[in-house]
Amino acid sequence: MVEYQLTRLRLHQGIWEGRVTTTGSTAGGDAPILQAMHQGNALDGIETTDDPDSGGWLVHVPVPAELLSDGVQTFLITDARTDTPLGNFTIIAGEPMAEDLRAEFDLMRAELDLLKRAFRRHCAETE
Repeated sequence: MVEYQLTRLRLHQGIWEGRVTTTGSTAGGDAPILQAMHQGNALDGIETTDDPDSGGWLVHVPVPAELLSDGVQTFLITDARTDTPLGNFTIIAGEPMAEDLRAEFDLMRAELDLLKRAFRRHCAETE
């Protein structure tokens, strides 16, 4: 199984950018199929292109304007083949937050939703 590592590059003009590489003995595997999630919903328009400089892939995740509002918005990026979380990013808008705990809670909520889907799929497959 190929193991991917996601590295954040930047958020620019409404597009989150990152780099995916393979690790260890899995280097040079197939291009990843990635999925970006926000509050349990998949985002459209994620792009993955070859990055000859790193031997990996560049990832572009457009952030829809309708998802931005006051508060904390957490986005989770997963390997769509295995539902393995690779990384996340958080956008905070509006009044400054006194604590970053809300961002952590949003991330935990997104990962819990991912685990629930994987557990349900596992239960359905083992029946």
